[in-house]
Amino acid sequence: MVRITINEELCKGCSLCARACPKQILEISRDKLNAKGYHPAEPVNPEACIACASCARTCPDVAIRIERE
Repeated sequence: MVRITINEELCKGCSLCARACPKQILEISRDKLNAKGYHPAEPVNPEACIACASCARTCPDVAIRIERE
């Protein structure tokens, strides 16, 4: 099992992580806003994650952490 943790307060909704994900697991939230007024990324199908960490490596704000449980 893989845990995807996104620090929503650091995320600025640039969608680089969503574009980097080979399994299309991440997308930008339409409903949530963080304290800075950005729509953060959120996992939409986390059970499909293969823990490649492409999203975490791509994130310019280091807002994503991938952990194997």
